[in-house]
Amino acid sequence: MIKKNIFTIIVAAMLLAVIAPHCQAAYTSDWLANTFGTNTTRVGSVARSMWVAPEGVIYTASMWDENEGGVAIYANGKGIGSVGGHGEFQGGAITGNATSIFAALQYNVAYGSGTVGRYGRTSQTRDLLISVSATTAEKRADVITGLATSGSLLYASDFPGNRVRVYTTAGVWQRDINVSGPGALAVDGAGNIWVAQKSAGTILEFDPTGRPLNTIQMSSASRPSALYFDSTTVQLMAGDEGPDMNIKTYNISGTPYLVSTFGIQGGYLDTTTGIKGQVGAKRFTRVVGIGKDAAGNLYVLNNPWGGTWDLGRDGGTDIHSYGRSGSLQWKLQSLNFEGVAAPDPGTDGAYFYGGTNIYTGSAGGTFVANTVDPIDYPSDPRLNINDLGRGEHFGQLAAVGANRILVAGGQDPDSFYFFHFNAANGYVAIPDATLPGAAFNTAARIRDGFCLDSNGDVWAGLDGTNAIWHYALTGFDASGKPTWGAGIPTPIPGTIKPLTRIIYLPESDTMILAQGIVGSTDWTSIGSRVEVYHGWRAGNTTAANPVINITSASPKSITATGNYLFVGYVHTVPNIDAFNLNTGSLDATLTNSSPDTVYVGNDVDSMYGLRSYRRTTGEYVITKDNYNGSSVVVYRWTP
Repeated sequence: MIKKNIFTIIVAAMLLAVIAPHCQAAYTSDWLANTFGTNTTRVGSVARSMWVAPEGVIYTASMWDENEGGVAIYANGKGIGSVGGHGEFQGGAITGNATSIFAALQYNVAYGSGTVGRYGRTSQTRDLLISVSATTAEKRADVITGLATSGSLLYASDFPGNRVRVYTTAGVWQRDINVSGPGALAVDGAGNIWVAQKSAGTILEFDPTGRPLNTIQMSSASRPSALYFDSTTVQLMAGDEGPDMNIKTYNISGTPYLVSTFGIQGGYLDTTTGIKGQVGAKRFTRVVGIGKDAAGNLYVLNNPWGGTWDLGRDGGTDIHSYGRSGSLQWKLQSLNFEGVAAPDPGTDGAYFYGGTNIYTGSAGGTFVANTVDPIDYPSDPRLNINDLGRGEHFGQLAAVGANRILVAGGQDPDSFYFFHFNAANGYVAIPDATLPGAAFNTAARIRDGFCLDSNGDVWAGLDGTNAIWHYALTGFDASGKPTWGAGIPTPIPGTIKPLTRIIYLPESDTMILAQGIVGSTDWTSIGSRVEVYHGWRAGNTTAANPVINITSASPKSITATGNYLFVGYVHTVPNIDAFNLNTGSLDATLTNSSPDTVYVGNDVDSMYGLRSYRRTTGEYVITKDNYNGSSVVVYRWTP
């Protein structure tokens, strides 16, 4: 009887092992780069301006938020709703009063650019359009660069029109004030208008009729990016985007003079109180919004650096709340829209490098650093307004000894940007090279796949060459700058044409090649065939084994490490499939182990939206772009 029971138990266990779905492998779902992990509680995407109501309700404006309105509303450190459509606002200017908010609108075929919308704070619907600028065809830059209200009047900076326009809050024009390059606005208790000229480092004062009064001349390097009039102290607060990266407070009861500053001198780039690039409670990045409530709490909106012409993919939302004593009370952060962060092998996967930011931790994680330095490296491609990559927020990382190489790319890139780090620059990524570019002696776009492998070597499918090019890392100079040797081509195997993805794993000399869609000109998509070549550098460039057939619809992004290939899909499911590189079998599907606390989004709408790393413990860490939730999803899986 005992033997029979044991036999029954063994058979039952075997049957369970056979019928258990592959999705039941042990894994956890987590997230980074957003204070909150669910779709209903998450912090909104890429806020670039802010207005604070007296009762402490915060309104921020964004150019794009995939899953809710472009004006997000917060109170007491939590989201409480949103206003408008997800692509309705320009993001660069917002203000309000007791009954309404006013925000610059994005270009629209119905009314063009240069328009302000008025929205009821209670109804949360638009009830008025105000045409401010004669520039109505601008789709890429801010036309309205400042908004303020005082009593029954609304003030708007028309940047290309070189004027501040004054309306009633009902939209009736009153007068214009001629100002070259007007930006942020504030109105004091006497009705005088303060106008920031960011590029000139000046703040101009005008009386209610538009007559010039005083001028605050900041340093030539200062860039006043936000203004707030504090009626309780009769002082003007100015956010400085220049090298000081702080908030300056001026007494304006007579001739203006500097009273104090708030924030670490140099902000996140200061090296006396932290590591260069390190963010913190008073280590500000771009101060783009300042406000106070009736209780005296101060709110500061930072916009971390990074982001090109597509302002909806800028550096992120970072709101700090400070008490009357100046101590930090809480933070609201949304630091990623369309991007992904790569686990750092140098910390065994504890840190994660995005194209512009660094994170660590779990359950939202900690925002460690902004790796863009606009002061020392103003030509950083991550700041280039003419770069059509729409923001280089997809990070790839190699740790070679004590050196790190960061590669940043866009959503569907055919060019890639290389950076290095050193002790003197801390967390700041120093621009090095571009592929295509002189460092790699090619002008061909990357249309057949790209890989930065764990040794720092570069593998690229150069468009029109019918070859996979290998650029071996030759070393680093004394500053940590990498160099690569001449490219060596290997013909693309005919069985995988058209080639669209390349992954090389030097630890096992394994090459993974993914086929595009046969007969299609869409080089950004993946078909159903993936070939695995063991011993590629040893000479096996023709005999793939195994061949992985992807049966789920619309694969978009792949990553590989250790023994597994991970596949993500677009316009279908958020699942990540794990294929065994030795057998080709589908061993697991990562869906969501914590649906009540982690929102994993809808899909992966990017070519390089997955990254992976196998830790020394054997645990796999897989990160996923979550543009739906303005976060980075992190799966931790032990096969």
